[in-house]
Amino acid sequence: MRLTVIGCSGSFPGPDSPASCYLVEHDGFRLLLDLGNGSLGVLQRYIALDEIDGIALTHLHADHCLDLCGLYVAGHYHPDGPRPRIPVWGPADSAARMARAYDLPEDPGMTGQFDFRTLVVGEQRIGPFTVEAAHVNHPVEAFGLRIEADGHAITYSGDTAETPALVELARGCDVALFEASCLESNPSPGVHLTARQAAEHAQAAEVGLLVLTHLVAWNDPAETLAEAAEVFTGELLLASSGLVIDVA
Repeated sequence: MRLTVIGCSGSFPGPDSPASCYLVEHDGFRLLLDLGNGSLGVLQRYIALDEIDGIALTHLHADHCLDLCGLYVAGHYHPDGPRPRIPVWGPADSAARMARAYDLPEDPGMTGQFDFRTLVVGEQRIGPFTVEAAHVNHPVEAFGLRIEADGHAITYSGDTAETPALVELARGCDVALFEASCLESNPSPGVHLTARQAAEHAQAAEVGLLVLTHLVAWNDPAETLAEAAEVFTGELLLASSGLVIDVA
């Protein structure tokens, strides 16, 4: 599997990165994890928009889903005619929410461009991947995702505060892509993880590589990394737009 970080800025696009979007590729299949604001433009540095095979939305906050609006326009108004529908897995109200975001009637909304499918707790097959979804701790319905193929696994926290569900989801995975929105000096209980908390979850799950993401622009990246390094004893990285990790 190959993981490419398209956007990793937390809550809003930053000066060096759009909001959350991650490209996972295996056996020619291209799956996007989230499509936050600003990510659609950067995504085109790596793949053409008609090469997207599927999209999984962890939750429906703007910094994780809003560029679905731009992708709708790109497909619906393409000069060669509408593009084939792209499967989109997300919370049950994804189709209605995205229609409202672009001021469309809910019927048909964006269903001409996207095949909306409800993301549920448990395992589902998406292309060559086994995707396990679990509810995590956020003010709206939100999922963490474990993506497996050929005996390797990436776990993406989405947005979450502390939760044992994330530890279980990530148990023994090769790469943990965990949000680290906050520092210990300014935590957000019930909403987001601090860098230290992200590290504690990864350490408990015995993951191979921890990549800290959802990095808010006003935090000092060096401080974020240092807080996590006090806890996590494995390989540790800060996410950045354009970071590529081959999981083998």
